[in-house]
Amino acid sequence: MNQGSEKVRKTIAVTGKGGTGKTVLSTLLIKSLVERKNLSILAVDADSAKSLPYTLGMTVAKTVGDLREQMITDPAEKRRISDLHMGTVIGEFVAHGPGFDLLVMGRPEAPGCFCTVNDLLRYGIEALSRNYDVTIIDGEAGPEQINRRVMQHLDALLVVADTSVRSLETAVGIIEIARSQGIVPGDSMGVIINRFKGASDRQEEVIKRLDLNIWGYIPEDENISRYDSLNRTLLDLPEGSPSLSAISQILKHIL
Repeated sequence: MNQGSEKVRKTIAVTGKGGTGKTVLSTLLIKSLVERKNLSILAVDADSAKSLPYTLGMTVAKTVGDLREQMITDPAEKRRISDLHMGTVIGEFVAHGPGFDLLVMGRPEAPGCFCTVNDLLRYGIEALSRNYDVTIIDGEAGPEQINRRVMQHLDALLVVADTSVRSLETAVGIIEIARSQGIVPGDSMGVIINRFKGASDRQEEVIKRLDLNIWGYIPEDENISRYDSLNRTLLDLPEGSPSLSAISQILKHIL
């Protein structure tokens, strides 16, 4: 783990309706930030589906869910962990990638757990993020983790949507919940329209009616579909890919 500088220190969460491409957006953000070469980056897969390691081309041996199981089944391990700082404990479950570190939530909570994965994740993110310039959180689809305050404080919330009305309305709902919870400044929440092919007049009317703060459009990118079919990491996307050009514009809102 690299010790982060004092110059940036941003925590950014990505969420949205299921299937809109939030994990792809998270990966593209990580790739773009790594290429800046002067930032220490923590990536957090906060979705129990564990999609982020695949798009990053990584195999993760230990997850926060594994930590929970250890604390339930091994009294000695529970005592050991109880004597340690949470940042130290969670740090044992961080994997090291090319230019970034990765923490994976893993299996969701189960009955009988005295400390849920969400609690571990909450305190773990809070403790770990102090050591990095930028933390990117690939959250669950929908507003559940925001409701449960897994994300205590955010500097930016990116809500991914496509041009369907249902997806755009879901984005509005997530933003309203985040605003009510007070975990992110109101002007630091933006909608990202993914797989954009151009909006029809009706879609533009919906966007205007919902008063969406749109931070960027990611166009349909054949390279992403091709890399996905070949099981290749999106970190290897070639320079000039349309999606990467869009990400550089989105980062201007954040950094």
